[in-house]
Amino acid sequence: VQLQASGGGLVQAGGSLRLSCAASGRIYSSKIVAWFRQAPGKEREFVSAIRWGSGIRYYDDSVRGRFIISKASAENTVYLQMNNLKPDDAAVYYCAAGIHYGTTHRVYDTWGQGTLVTVSS
Repeated sequence: VQLQASGGGLVQAGGSLRLSCAASGRIYSSKIVAWFRQAPGKEREFVSAIRWGSGIRYYDDSVRGRFIISKASAENTVYLQMNNLKPDDAAVYYCAAGIHYGTTHRVYDTWGQGTLVTVSS
């Protein structure tokens, strides 16, 4: 399966964006789809993940309560609704898929291209 991330853009602090991660094929129930982000000069960091089969969601503490991950099974798409955005949220956001859950990027073996999120203060 291939992943395509989209939805990034420029938003003012306090604003919202919704990112999409569309899969080219079927996502099997055993899969986990995750969002990571990477700001210039920083490591790629975990943002959120969802288990495709059960819908169990995971969030990094930095985004919990502001970001919501969801899936549209019929569309093979995962969304990341980002609310109350802060300048620290600015980064290139990547979606990834794998069969194990983890907060390190090494756990995931399929990656989409990134989509840039810029937050102005």
